[in-house]
Amino acid sequence: MTPSAPLARVEATAYRIPTDAPESDGTLEWDATTIVVVEAAGGDETGIGYTYADRAAAAFIASTLAPSIAGIDSLDTTRAWTAMTQALRNNGRPGIASAAVSAVDAALWDLKGRLIGASVVDLLGAARDAVPVYGSGGFTSYPVDRLCEQLAGWVADGMTRVKMKIGRDAHADRRRVAAARQAIGADVDLFVDANGAYTRKEALEQAEAFAAERVSWFEEPVSSDDLEGLALLVQRAPAGMSIAAGEYGYDLFYFRRMLQAGAVDVLQADATRCGGITGFMRVAALSEAFGLPLSAHTAPSLHVHPCAAIPAVQHIEYFHDHARIEALFFEGAAKPRDGKLLPQRDRPGLGLRLRRADAERYRVN
Repeated sequence: MTPSAPLARVEATAYRIPTDAPESDGTLEWDATTIVVVEAAGGDETGIGYTYADRAAAAFIASTLAPSIAGIDSLDTTRAWTAMTQALRNNGRPGIASAAVSAVDAALWDLKGRLIGASVVDLLGAARDAVPVYGSGGFTSYPVDRLCEQLAGWVADGMTRVKMKIGRDAHADRRRVAAARQAIGADVDLFVDANGAYTRKEALEQAEAFAAERVSWFEEPVSSDDLEGLALLVQRAPAGMSIAAGEYGYDLFYFRRMLQAGAVDVLQADATRCGGITGFMRVAALSEAFGLPLSAHTAPSLHVHPCAAIPAVQHIEYFHDHARIEALFFEGAAKPRDGKLLPQRDRPGLGLRLRRADAERYRVN
């Protein structure tokens, strides 16, 4: 069959954006974030996708992924996704290669929507009008006053869930959590994220202490590779506290192992890592098969469309870094209303336009 709109061009550009203050979590420190933006052209339209990964992802797209899908019909997103994943064989699936696939896949879904004249959520089939979000930041590098100001600001904006980073110092973590609870009030859900910094026994002890401050979400209390440890936390965490992990999943096998181990109460997935929108929807189906809710990790402007097409999605992480970058880079970036994100169904594709002039100063390739 002759392609109706063959892919004519797939290009990737990397940009490195400094943070607005030094940032750290339980296991990492950083002062800049790199976004790789993909433009995929077919027919008379160009789609946009992106991932948060090293600029090496842009080089990998040029050398390996773009040639693998050249000439494929722009409407055949599954065929293109399959061709790209097959092209990974000698490069490995996890990491930068999968992030690169994710960015291209998102661009192809955006392109498909633009060609058809429909939003991505309508291509997938909407399950809801809006998706709850939680404000996410509260970095361990923040002094307590800035931590409290940020979390309370999200509450003032209408969010009913906020998340902070922990894991540098167990005793300091307890004091910071107590301060955060006082700042946000009694009726807001407080989430914590250790990024795998604790040992199993430390995590159990911290879970008991955090329960006194009504922490309802404990993310990566131990390493996400420690499935037995996560399962231990699922079994022994205080009532009302969900254990979450999964943001470092790149393929379905990773998520299946996590679910089979009983390692989470809520599964996380990131469409900028797990194979784009195509991969994310497959993870959602797997999560549903195990009877567990799914939560989207970061990249709110990308996640709003697929999440609005999934009945069992719990929420989207409105991550400080990514929300700031997406507002700078994209016209149409998602903005919460009353603690929820709404996909723009009146705009084709993902509803985003690259602010090319604003982005150019950050270009690194």
